[in-house]
Formats: sequence, structure tokens, C-alpha cells
Amino acid sequence: MTARIGVVTFPGSLDDRDTQRAIRLAGAEPVALWHKDKNLHQVDAVVLPGGFSYGDYLRAGAISRFSPVMETVIEQAKSGLPVLGICNGFQILTEAHLLPGAMLGNNHLHFICRDQKLRVENADTAWTSDYVSGQEIHIPLKNMDGRYVADEHTLDELEAEGRVVFRYLARGGATDEPGNPNGSLRDIAGITNAAGNVVGLMPHPEHAVEPLVGSGRTDGLPFFTSILKKLVNA
Repeated sequence: MTARIGVVTFPGSLDDRDTQRAIRLAGAEPVALWHKDKNLHQVDAVVLPGGFSYGDYLRAGAISRFSPVMETVIEQAKSGLPVLGICNGFQILTEAHLLPGAMLGNNHLHFICRDQKLRVENADTAWTSDYVSGQEIHIPLKNMDGRYVADEHTLDELEAEGRVVFRYLARGGATDEPGNPNGSLRDIAGITNAAGNVVGLMPHPEHAVEPLVGSGRTDGLPFFTSILKKLVNA
């Protein structure tokens, strides 16, 4: 039976179709979910895609967190439903308190769009098992409010429990771009909850799933093959 992965569309979502395509390329069935519909239509996992939901008014993700669909996502995530938040989706997960911390404006106050080098810190989550801990990958990044912050106690807890999933790295070579693109504390690019079923990250793996589109790399495809294998083997 084909695994069904839902992709929520909020007003202002930009990458929902790209995410659906990535899911399809991985071999699963993408299911479009509407933000006003509480019914998840029996999907096996959910992705909250990137974009600027509700124009990022108030704070990025602050309004979407109260969309009817999120009531069900929050309830089922706490019961083990795999959930991935990409960029704006990561922001929504912090606003919904499914992940700790908060996302603030980039420290340089500019929108940034570039190919970003990351290190995989945790390959044991539902969304990262097809990576290897310590692996270095390149994933496109595009955000205005991508600065991850949390109090020192929370940061220490994330580090101690291995819940930092991705960390920003300098690209090296001829580029003089800094490794940390937005001022995120401890170079954190993505984190997970304690159970490992909820993951959020700022870079966009759905834009790195086939060699002829996006970054020209496939470093993002393991996100979607990881969850597929987990669902098939469950």
C-alpha cells in the first residue's frame, strides 16, 4: 500500500507544489491538505511547506498556527504522526510549540537566497534516516526570518539530547560568505522534538531532489525517502 504524505497549503504558501513533487519522486503519494480543513484524510505523515503564510504578519507562522488544520496536526503529532516543517513550516512548528525556540528576522535584516552547506547532526529521526551523521550536504536556503533563537537552557538541552538535526557550515572555496546565513544561535539550521517524529529546518530540501531542477543536486531527496522507508517498514 502506497504511503500517503499530506502537504498543507496556507494562504501565502509558495512551495507546496514543489513539496508534492518531491514526495512523488521519492515514491509516496502526495495529498493536498487545505488549512481550513481539520480532516487530514488519513495521511501517514504531514509536511508544512515554505512560503509566507498570511504574509508573515504579526510574526512568521503566528497566524497559521491557529488554522483549523493545525488543531489536528498538533494533536496527532503528539501521538506520533511524522511532521516536517520547512522554512515557514518550521516557523509554524515553533509557534505551535511542537518545537522549542522561535524564529526571528535575519541578523543582517535582508532576505537571503543561496545554496547552503549543512552538516547532518542527527540521522535517527523519521525524516533523516537516509543520511549519515556527520554527512555534509547542500540545500537551497531562502528566508527573511530564519534566525533560530532559544534560551541557554533550551539550547543546552537540544545539544545534550542530540536534537540539533542540521547545522550551518561555511561553503569554503573562493566564496567569502559566512557559514551562518542569518545569525541562528549555535549555527542551528534544524531541530527535532524528543520523539524524533517532528522535524523543522529553514533550508528547502524540496528544491534539491533532481539534477535538472533547482540547485542541480539531489541532497534533499533523502528527507522524503527516509519517511517513506519508515512508513513502509512500520
